[in-house]
Parts: sequence; structure tokens; C-alpha cells
Amino acid sequence: MTDDGKELTGKVAIVTGAGRNIGRAIALALAEGGASVVVNARANKAEAGAVAAEIDKLGGKAIPFIADVTDAGAVERMVSQAAKRFGRIDILVNNAAVRREAALDKMTFEEWREILGIILDGAFHCVKACLPHLAASGAGAIVNIGGLTGHIGAKGRAHVVTAKAGLSGMTRALAHDLAASHVTANCVSPGLIDIARAGGQHPHHHLVSRTLVGRSGLPEEIASTVRFLAGPRARYITGQTIHVNGGVYLG
Repeated sequence: MTDDGKELTGKVAIVTGAGRNIGRAIALALAEGGASVVVNARANKAEAGAVAAEIDKLGGKAIPFIADVTDAGAVERMVSQAAKRFGRIDILVNNAAVRREAALDKMTFEEWREILGIILDGAFHCVKACLPHLAASGAGAIVNIGGLTGHIGAKGRAHVVTAKAGLSGMTRALAHDLAASHVTANCVSPGLIDIARAGGQHPHHHLVSRTLVGRSGLPEEIASTVRFLAGPRARYITGQTIHVNGGVYLG
């Protein structure tokens, strides 16, 4: 462990959905800690490339990689290329998600499956592909990015609520299954975070919820928690859901 603010030196991280907002902040935070980072995006090459370039400009190492996490083959190719380029994988951050709103009586099964596919199936594919590398690390870390609504519910978000709640359950299961391989698994659950949203519209639960600290959170506040959980000072933490929400929900 180093005391120079580069506690992740020599580590390699994959961050899914890292082209913008919370994912971008996580990729930057891990790079600031010394990790080499694979910046994943589903389709937007420009966003992923911009984040990787930002890391390179700061003196870090990063590569962008376009892969749909619902496609097991694409995930396997991403992991293979990451291991080939950097020689190892120590950290996996499952951040890829889509958060749509739809009334349950209008929601189609295809809409339901789309959200669960990205959030839950995507995390499954990434864990499966990364697991041999994480186990070989000797100090592997998985951090799943959950969500406030997975704990308090939300109107018009049955698919998102179900998927995010599922990530917390998956985290606990992974902690049991992977402990013998010295791989930790934790979930960070963001609260009301100030991010860019399509159309500039805030979801309904943001309009009716209030934090105790009197403001929304920043992507960087989520990222700093992820960086801690991925690092050497968090090796005694596993199977936990860490709420970073300004007191809007006390779990």
C-alpha cells in the first residue's frame, strides 16, 4: 500500500457505462488512484474516447472499449482485450444502466426485459468474464452501482426498482461465493445525484424526496466511495450496500 495518493498503482479496472456522469467520475477517480482503466460504453465512441483521453492527459492509462454488456460475447472480448493490454484485471465496476419511466399498466415485457438485461444480466456477464482475473489478483474487487429506488421504491419505475434491488442481492451472493478467492463484492447506492439527464427532466422520486444535507450529491462523491471500496483499505468490507445519499434514506 502506498501513502502518496496512488493506492491503486499497478491495478487495472473495468468500468461499465463510463462515458458520462457517475461512470465517468468513477473512471477518473480510479485513474487518479493509479489504476489503469478500461472505459466502457455501449455505443458512444466519442464519449468513451473523451474520458480515456482525459485520463491520459492527467498522466494515467486508459483505453475506451465499446461493448454492450447484455452481449456475453462482446463482454468476453472486452475483458480479453483488457487483460491482453494491461496484463491483469483487479477491479470491476458494474455501472451500466438505463433508467426509464413507464407506468406498469403501459409497460411492455420488452421494456421490462431491456432494463433488467442491462443492469442485472450485464453485471452477470461482466462478473463471469472477469472472475478468473479477479481471483488471480489476490485482492480483486467488484463494486456494483445500485440506486436509491431499489430501497424506497418509485412511481413509474418497476423495472428499474426491481433491477437495482436485485444488484444488492447479487452483491451479497457474490460476497459469499467469491470470499475464498479473496474477491470482495460491494454495492454503492447513490441518492439524488446531480447529473445530466436526457431532456433535462428529473425523475419523479427526485421531485418528492429531500436530503438531510439540503442538496443533491455530485458524481464525484459516488466515485470516491467506489475508489475506497476498490482499494487496499477496504479489504475487510464485503457484501455491503453503502448508501451515499445525503440522508434521503437511512438504511
